[in-house]
Amino acid sequence: MVEIFDPTYTRSQRSIYKERANNIYEDNSACVTQLKEGYIKSDRTKHIPPRFFSYTQELEKNQEVDIQYVRSSDNAADLLHKGASYYSVQEACSSIGMRRLQDL
Repeated sequence: MVEIFDPTYTRSQRSIYKERANNIYEDNSACVTQLKEGYIKSDRTKHIPPRFFSYTQELEKNQEVDIQYVRSSDNAADLLHKGASYYSVQEACSSIGMRRLQDL
């Protein structure tokens, strides 16, 4: 019997149902470059261990995640943590597939 919390078992089961990579949208172009190309040492990243960068590179190489740049104005996640105008809230809601109950 396989343990439920065995990471190799859960990872293999997850790959059975996986049809495509999970998209990660980032609005910081320097962050996207670092995640795609690997660890780049600078004054701002000196406190982050290099192993974190190799982990994200491995995920992208195995096509488990797809890291993409998105402009800040087009970032739908901003709806959840920034104050926004009525129009931008409507745009963000439609971009993530939310609809009003009246429209159903």
